[in-house]
Amino acid sequence: MTDTTINDTRPNDLRKAELLSTTVEHVDITKFDARPIIDAMGKMSFTSRDLARATRIYNQMLEDKDCSIFLVIAGSTSAGGCMDLYAELLRSNMIDGVVATGASIVDMDFFEGLGHKHYQALEIPDDNTLRSLYIDRIYDTYIDEEQLQDCDHTIGEIANSLEPKAYSSRAFIREMGKYLSEHGKKENSLVKLAYEHDVPIFCPAFVDSSAGFGLVKHQVDRAKEGKPYMVLDAIADFRELTDIKIKAGTTGLLMIGGGVPKNFIQDTVVCAEILGHDDVEMHKYAVQITVADVRDGACSSSTLKEAASWGKVDTALEQMVFAEAGSVMPLLASDAYHRGAWKNRTKRAFGKMFD
Repeated sequence: MTDTTINDTRPNDLRKAELLSTTVEHVDITKFDARPIIDAMGKMSFTSRDLARATRIYNQMLEDKDCSIFLVIAGSTSAGGCMDLYAELLRSNMIDGVVATGASIVDMDFFEGLGHKHYQALEIPDDNTLRSLYIDRIYDTYIDEEQLQDCDHTIGEIANSLEPKAYSSRAFIREMGKYLSEHGKKENSLVKLAYEHDVPIFCPAFVDSSAGFGLVKHQVDRAKEGKPYMVLDAIADFRELTDIKIKAGTTGLLMIGGGVPKNFIQDTVVCAEILGHDDVEMHKYAVQITVADVRDGACSSSTLKEAASWGKVDTALEQMVFAEAGSVMPLLASDAYHRGAWKNRTKRAFGKMFD
């Protein structure tokens, strides 16, 4: 019986190590200059010209001294190699706030901040085989489920350490950044840098991620012990982000994908009006990179021009780019980094609004 168990386990361990042998290396936008490529694309047609115009609009955001910029992320580009790109945008004062899915922030960035990795799938065996090896798959990228469970448990530990009260996702993610600043194993984690630079991160659907498992366990364990527990306040998310929009005035959006983060940041304009701020500006600048098809009428595929009908986005300086974001964001971000408009920007530090 023992010999059989050993014979079954060893091949699995070797097979798992084999599949998780090649880590995803995140692109470094400081190491290459995409300006010549973007300039050339501006003289082309189709998606190339759209990307060049989107890049020009992002540079205009950076050049506008009154403009506060929000990075909006949905999808798996962080796991796929754009994680350090987003971190560099924050470190270089090229964004002033982040709205993202919980997966982008927790399962991907915080996960790597703890020292774990994402892996290239050089082959894709049967997914039931992956399940037996505790390997999770995002298209052609692997995650070690056992490492992801460590992320879940760490979220639970952070929750256990906090005063049992209501927190916005921004407030809880700040605690995650503090944890990484003290215990993390990756210098350029977006969550860690956001904490250190007072850049707020919002995840309006926060528990739709590994954070959800850790927070549920926190509440269940506390309830069994008859103790109070922390809760997330989604209304506070909306109120705090709207407060930032009101204070910021002129704003620009750099959006990757769609989903809840896209609609959430756009809705701050309408919310501000409902709160009596009739003079609030629509988002002046907006770029969206997506592969969503507009024909099904879904919100994630709605164009920025459509958002104008809701009073959310001005149509003068907006650009849709229909492309897979991992293939074009490095060009856009590298171009903007090397043009250097960020060097003259005032740091907003919106996170200090809530101290």
